[in-house]
Amino acid sequence: MKEAGLNYADLKASNLIKTLGVSFIYAFFVAFILQMLTIHQYGAIGMVGGDPTIAKASYSEFMADYGNAFRTFKHGALHGLIAGLFMAIPIIGTNALYEQRSFKYTLIAGGYWVVCCMIMGGIICGWPLN
Repeated sequence: MKEAGLNYADLKASNLIKTLGVSFIYAFFVAFILQMLTIHQYGAIGMVGGDPTIAKASYSEFMADYGNAFRTFKHGALHGLIAGLFMAIPIIGTNALYEQRSFKYTLIAGGYWVVCCMIMGGIICGWPLN
């Protein structure tokens, strides 16, 4: 609270339902993008124009061989870590510079998003396929 410049009265005056609801929507947006970053098979789907039904036979053979490759929680968490470090922290850090917040604020808020991206990426990538 200190690094964000808030006090207990500020937090008490906020609308918790609105905050949680909008946070959930934003988390869905982040998860949607993390899906593209953590699951390598989306690259193969993109190469055939997004519609696997019109792909050549080589696409089906490739997916049969590698369709489940790198689909683990650990691999998704790694990509989530990379997304958090190289996307979330720079965005939060830039905002913090213009808002004249401390570096500690950047580390706290950025660290939160790194952990969130790691957990989201792990769940998304490791989710059972069948």
